[in-house]
Amino acid sequence: MKGGEKNSIIEICPVRNVIARIGNKWAFLVIMILDEKGTVRFNEFGREIPDVSSRVLAGTLRMLEADGLISRKAYAVVPPRVEYSLTEMGRSLVPLINEMTRWALQNMGDIMEHRRKSELPDGRKE
Repeated sequence: MKGGEKNSIIEICPVRNVIARIGNKWAFLVIMILDEKGTVRFNEFGREIPDVSSRVLAGTLRMLEADGLISRKAYAVVPPRVEYSLTEMGRSLVPLINEMTRWALQNMGDIMEHRRKSELPDGRKE
């Protein structure tokens, strides 16, 4: 480190840096919805993901756009119309998410069983 600068492991590790950005549940869902539907308006995301707040959704979309995974197109109309779609880089992530989903579905039973076994009788974790 130069001049006493401190960097977090996420800042200096490219894999952790990327995973930290796309690894949250909202980013995954946004990417998968865009893959399925092509182009999606902001309010449509709200209908597709009813348990996400507008503030969190807006932040997730800004982050994915800043990383180059989605594109945002704003139309100069009243009321405002904004559409989102996957970029080429975003589309390249979809097969990896599909594979992770397949793995999770295949192993979820075993994972849940291991979790259950690790709980103490009073519900606390070991």
